[in-house]
Amino acid sequence: MSRLLGSVRARATLAATLVVAVALVAAGTAVLLSLRSNLLGEAGTSAERSAREVAAQLAAGTPYDDLSLDVDDRPVQVADEDGVLVAAGEDLERISGTGLDDVRPSPSPAATTGDEDDEDREDGEGLEPGEIGEGTTITDGSATIDGDTEDYRFAAVTVETDDRGTLTVYAGSPLSAEHGAVRTALTVMLIGFPCLAAVVAAVTWLVTRRALRPVEGIRREMAAITASEDLARRVPVPDTHDEVARLALTTNETLAALQTSVERQRRFVADASHELRSPIASLRTQLEVGAAHPELLDVEGAVEDTVRLQRLAADLLLLARLDAGERPADARVDLTALAREQAEGRPGVTVRSSDPHVTVEGSRGQLGRVLANLLDNAQRHARATVEVSVRREGDTAVLAVADDGEGVPAADRDRIFERFVRLDAARSRDDGGAGLGLAIARDVAVRHAGTLTVREAPQGGALFELRLPAAP
Repeated sequence: MSRLLGSVRARATLAATLVVAVALVAAGTAVLLSLRSNLLGEAGTSAERSAREVAAQLAAGTPYDDLSLDVDDRPVQVADEDGVLVAAGEDLERISGTGLDDVRPSPSPAATTGDEDDEDREDGEGLEPGEIGEGTTITDGSATIDGDTEDYRFAAVTVETDDRGTLTVYAGSPLSAEHGAVRTALTVMLIGFPCLAAVVAAVTWLVTRRALRPVEGIRREMAAITASEDLARRVPVPDTHDEVARLALTTNETLAALQTSVERQRRFVADASHELRSPIASLRTQLEVGAAHPELLDVEGAVEDTVRLQRLAADLLLLARLDAGERPADARVDLTALAREQAEGRPGVTVRSSDPHVTVEGSRGQLGRVLANLLDNAQRHARATVEVSVRREGDTAVLAVADDGEGVPAADRDRIFERFVRLDAARSRDDGGAGLGLAIARDVAVRHAGTLTVREAPQGGALFELRLPAAP
C-alpha cells in the first residue's frame, strides 16, 4: 500500500477522488435537507389550506354534521373552546400530534350560550364572529384512517362563530410524498455517488498517467545517462509546451552545463599533467646527472625548476579553490596602496592614482595575486615601461595595467584568459609562463563581482583593465 501511494499518479487519483467524494456528500446532504424542507413546507401549506376550508364552513354557520371532513381522506378535527372534540372525520380511527386523542366527537353544550361566547371572545383571541384567525400552528404527528396509518403534518386554525364560540380546526396533510421523495433521492445518491467517484478516479488515473508519461521518459533517459556516463545524451522534450516540457529543457540545459564542466575539468587535468611533466623531467635529469657527476650538477637550474613547480602548484591550488566556489573575504582593500606595494622593486613600473584611497571589498591576497599576475605579464611583454593607474568612476573602482609592448591581437583578446593558453609569439615555457596567470586573474575578478578585459594601450601595447564595485 505504501509503495502504491508513493506514486504521484496514485496520490493524485486518491486526492481527486476524496475531494469529489467530500463535495458529493456535502452537496447530497444539502440537496436532501433542502428537498425535505421544501416538501415539509408544502405539506404544511396544504394542511393549512384544508384547515381554513373547514374553518370557512364553520364561519358560515355550517352544522357539524354537514361539514366536509373526509375530503382526500385527510384527518380533520374540530375542537371547542374547552378542547372538547366536536367534529371529526368519519374514517378517523386514531390520531396523535394535535393534542386531541379523541376521534369521536361530543358536542359542547356551552356552545349555545351567547353570554359565554361574548365572555370567551373577550378572554380569547379577540376575533369577530365569522372571522378566521390569521395565525397557524404547525405540528407533526400520525393518524390512522380506514386502517391506513401514515405520518402527517397538522395545521391548527381558529375561527369565531356566532353561536358556538371560538373553535379550533385541525387538518393534516400526509408526509408520504416527502418520505418517498427523500428515500428515492437518498437511494439515487447512494448508488450514483460511488459510481461517480469511481468514474472520477478512473479518469484521474488515466489523465495523470498520460500527463506523467513524458516524466517517466525523462526518468528512464536520466537513468540511462547515469549508467552509461554519457553526458552527450539528452532527455526527450515533449511537444506539449507545459511544465513537463520546461522540465525537460531545463534538464537538458543542466546536462549541457555538466558536460561542459566535466570536459573543462578533464582538459584542466590533462593540461596540468602536461605542464608538470616538463619541470619534473628537467629536475629529475639534473638530479640524476648530479648524482652521477656531482661536479656537473646545475644547482641554479634545479632551484629554478623547483620554484617553477612551486608556482605552478600554487596556481593549480588557487584555481581548484576558485572552481569550488570559495568566496572572497569581506575586507576593505585599498587598491592604490596595493598597487604601490606590488610595484615596489619592479624595474620600469610606475604607479599613478587620481585618488589616494580607492577601496573595494574582497580578499587582499587574491586581489594582490591578480595585480602580481598582470604586472608579470606586462613586464614579460613590455619594451621598457609598465604603467599602473588607479581611479574611481562613480561606484566602480578601476585598476589598469598598460605596457608599451606589441599588444594583444583583437582575435586573441578573449582566448588569452583561458587556462594553459599561450600566444606563440608572446609567451613560452622557457620564460616561466604556464598559461594560468591571466585565467586566475579573470576568475578572481569574477568572484569579486568584477570584470577583467584587455584592449590596446595608448602606448601601443596591451592595456588590462580590472573593474570592481567600489566600497561605499
